[in-house]
Amino acid sequence: MELQAVLMAAGGGSRMTDLTYNTPKAMLPVGNKPLIWYPLNLLERVGFEEVIIITTKEVQKMMSMDPKIKVDVKMKLDVVCIQEDGDMGTADALRHIQQKIKTDILVVSCDLITDVALHEVVDLFRAHNATLAMLMSKAHEFTETVPGQKGKKKTAEQRDFVGVDQSGQRLLFMANEADLEDGLSLRKSVIRKHPRMHIRTGLVDAHLYCLKKAVVDFLSENKSISSIRGELLPYLVRKQFSKTANYEKIKDDCEDQTQKKSSTDDEVVISSRDESLLQRAQELSCWNDHRGDMSEAYHGGKLRCYVHIMEQGLCCRVNTLAAYIEANRLAPKLFEEPAVHPSSVISERCQMGSDSIIGALCQVADKTSIKRSTIGNSTTVKEKVKIANSIIMHGVAIEEGCNIQGSVICSNAVIGRGADLKYCLVGSGQWIEPEELAVCVCIYMCVCVSH
Repeated sequence: MELQAVLMAAGGGSRMTDLTYNTPKAMLPVGNKPLIWYPLNLLERVGFEEVIIITTKEVQKMMSMDPKIKVDVKMKLDVVCIQEDGDMGTADALRHIQQKIKTDILVVSCDLITDVALHEVVDLFRAHNATLAMLMSKAHEFTETVPGQKGKKKTAEQRDFVGVDQSGQRLLFMANEADLEDGLSLRKSVIRKHPRMHIRTGLVDAHLYCLKKAVVDFLSENKSISSIRGELLPYLVRKQFSKTANYEKIKDDCEDQTQKKSSTDDEVVISSRDESLLQRAQELSCWNDHRGDMSEAYHGGKLRCYVHIMEQGLCCRVNTLAAYIEANRLAPKLFEEPAVHPSSVISERCQMGSDSIIGALCQVADKTSIKRSTIGNSTTVKEKVKIANSIIMHGVAIEEGCNIQGSVICSNAVIGRGADLKYCLVGSGQWIEPEELAVCVCIYMCVCVSH
């Protein structure tokens, strides 16, 4: 691979703190594999031999002990740790590893689970010598009831407005609904070059980006940009059609921005070491990105942004509790593995649905029923237990006679005898009282586990 892979795994999971209170987001179990395993597997399958992982010391330690990562991942893992309490954005993280970046890069978030044909994004990046190529997918409708939120109104997600050309691949416009106080307005410079633009909503940024090395160099000089998604992407998309864009050395541009900030606000420099050769090839080519005329390829623009939109297949970002539940339902279908780990002991009198999975070293007793559920490693399930539509993480003990429906039980929790849990979230290491106290205590945990 001529690209270097960078995996972002330092996020704290601020939108799912009930789950990440004691377990970092990157190491949450999904289908009995740590979440970070999925992007690592994606990169390895397409031929990457090394990946730079930006994470925390806590995640690094957990990765070094996790059997799935130790056994399954053959790539060289270059782990770069940042401060856990530091207020470092994704663009800050790229700036932090600038000295390690020698080529163009592929940046992936640790919470991405997808079966995308990755070469389609990379080929788009290569074919157009793009500054940016990104992956987006259709927004997923979550149908499962979220534990602890029964009866609560859903918070409306603010939409992204994404403008693409007629091919559906050239990224022309990008804005979030929150930033459009005075309505949606388009720059004349974009309309002149692309008079037909499709504005799409209902798309989700997968947080998978191909970026020129020059973008990382640009970030090292422009420290005001902290986030890739919130600041860098809109900046690059906007600057494609800037009248005052020049293409000299990026260092000169950044110095000029510092000295003349007001007059050079529209300037950006993203160039390639083979720029002159590529420009000559484009001039001699009869192909361009605006069919029907023989105008200069790409309208003369050298800063170009593209998007690959997944219309079919799985593309899930596990950044909310609802997404976590959905990922546990869908992710196991990506791989042909036995539903029950060979090291587990399952009673012959256990009724288990074909849509459930049981992890390593589990013990499941007589007269149990498990349907549409994930049972984590080293979990013990006693007699006469019913589990449906639930996620049981690692090391959980479930006493006899329990009924668990639509719930998430975090690692090392103990569910007392006869407990009746419906749409509850039990925190890591918590103990649920037996019998009649079970429901009350569980609801209390849903509120207080993250505090």
